[in-house]
Amino acid sequence: MVFVLMLSGCDRDAPLFVVRAVASGVPSLAPFFDESQGLGRDQQVRAQTAHGGLQRGDTPGLYGGSKQPTICDVVRLKEFLTDSANEPKAQAWAAALSITTAEIPDYLDRLTPVLLRHDTLVKNHDYKKGKAVPFHALLQTGIAILVDAEGLPAVKCSCGNPLRPFEGDTTRIKVEFDERNEEWKGYEKASVVAVRPAGREVERLALVDVHEPDRGINRPVGTTGEDDTAFDARERRSVPNLAGTTFGQASRQLAGRGLAVAFDGAGLPPDDARVTASDPPAGTELRFGEYVMLSVAGGSTPGDSSGDSSGGTSTPPGSGTSQPTQDPPTSTPSPSTSSPSTSSPSTSSPSTSTPPPSSPGPGNSSGSTGGTGTTSPGLTSGPPSPGPPSSAPPSSNPPPSPTPPPSTKDPTSSSPPPPVTGSPPQTTSSPPTSAPVTSSAPPPETSAPAATDPATGAPPTGERASRTDA
Repeated sequence: MVFVLMLSGCDRDAPLFVVRAVASGVPSLAPFFDESQGLGRDQQVRAQTAHGGLQRGDTPGLYGGSKQPTICDVVRLKEFLTDSANEPKAQAWAAALSITTAEIPDYLDRLTPVLLRHDTLVKNHDYKKGKAVPFHALLQTGIAILVDAEGLPAVKCSCGNPLRPFEGDTTRIKVEFDERNEEWKGYEKASVVAVRPAGREVERLALVDVHEPDRGINRPVGTTGEDDTAFDARERRSVPNLAGTTFGQASRQLAGRGLAVAFDGAGLPPDDARVTASDPPAGTELRFGEYVMLSVAGGSTPGDSSGDSSGGTSTPPGSGTSQPTQDPPTSTPSPSTSSPSTSSPSTSSPSTSTPPPSSPGPGNSSGSTGGTGTTSPGLTSGPPSPGPPSSAPPSSNPPPSPTPPPSTKDPTSSSPPPPVTGSPPQTTSSPPTSAPVTSSAPPPETSAPAATDPATGAPPTGERASRTDA
């Protein structure tokens, strides 16, 4: 066993992915397109720091642009790949992108030229012996590429080589530099990124001018820069209240406001994971492209390789615990929108795994929720009567009469049929005083279950939690 553990420890430390460095402006040794013809032009761009190794393709500011948008000549690439003289290359090129040669023109029309603002991991392809040969590559910041409708790298502009997303672990790579692609200034292994699909239909990409960082560029997908519109990247935008939303919803909201998503974890959580907090909190004003760290409770998506496998536990975002999730837990009318995991990130989630099967749910929807400390009127009036529940006959006593409201709401009133059937003799046995007593007798009889309800008042909230997360 010790030997096995030692081997597994070595495996964790060993690099799994050998990655070839590709520097900006360095021609490929096995290109699809002759780079001397100027199909694309890389730029000298300073690498930006990204939070986390995985970024969605629609992340504001992930890519850059400039006032000279002709960084990639898509028309010439299309002409080259549709020329019958280049049919072998076109077939290999299309196969690498999982399309047919007939689909090449339409596919290219949907691509958008951008400049990398981060050292980016991709699956690159050389053209060797009539085939597209894949290899893991790290493209330096400033390289011009074409991205698809989901913001994923698709083509390296200068050589026309097809690109696909890097699907490995960004923290377990070994970058190999050589005499042609020497380690560039500013390279940091911890700052490389890999791009994941946007998760939504993207109409335009929000870019940053690589020469004027205060200038933002909105570039419609499938255009090469002629339809660009500029905006002030210095304009402040507030962080929305994301507590209680799903990770997918929060990502879309932030992208719509020009803010980037960060997550302190090994991979992106599943889209249905519930957001519990943000750092900085709601209302904070940030510049375009600045990051908002999200803390989430695990979603119900099983087997998500890029998600958080921690189940219902929340992943703290560093200093992001200053934003509690007080809003969603109080919205009890709609169970689907008030995630239990957001009501008490610290302790309530784990307890949801073993709810008592006999616990009622609807009657206590606004009751205690673990760490919130809030209770419903029904629960506060129930505890004073822990003794009477086992003896229904003493219902002729007037004191219990204040408890009718909670007892009438409790769905478990179906459990006291025996006391109900035995009570009529009690009420008819005292003619002089039965008039006031009989009017108040039924409420105490039905309130007997309410006295036992507080003992199970907390679990119903947990039961609802397990149904919502499922």
